[in-house]
Amino acid sequence: MGELERFVANLFARLGGPLHFRFFLQPLMASIFAVIDGVKDAKTGKPAYFWALLDSPEHRKQLVKDGWKSVGKIFILAIVLDVVYQLKVHSTIYPGETVFVALALAMAPYLALRGPINRILRRRENINRPAKDHQAGDLTFPKNAPPTA
Repeated sequence: MGELERFVANLFARLGGPLHFRFFLQPLMASIFAVIDGVKDAKTGKPAYFWALLDSPEHRKQLVKDGWKSVGKIFILAIVLDVVYQLKVHSTIYPGETVFVALALAMAPYLALRGPINRILRRRENINRPAKDHQAGDLTFPKNAPPTA
């Protein structure tokens, strides 16, 4: 069997093998952290995370550091669980498969959700945000928008 065929066969075998629960739990955990960070980004007015990673090389290091704080533990857990799985099933470790699985289970959901959550909340906030009356320092609401609690 060729390397690519083994790689694909081993990936699909993970779905029904031991420790298959991680295919639900790890993306769920990464998604929760993505939502939390997306909400924080929306409140602070930061741009969409993945787009900022691609578009702002001057801020990339800080963005990666910030994202790693949230999803790094999940990524490490994904690696550890995949190594345990491989030792149990194959009695050997395939590092490329391990990294691929960890990226797919931990990083992909985080990158896919953090930016869109930010954009959705900012768009929603812009629609419902009251206009500020600069003279009186009071909040006044646009004519068509009801006050929000």
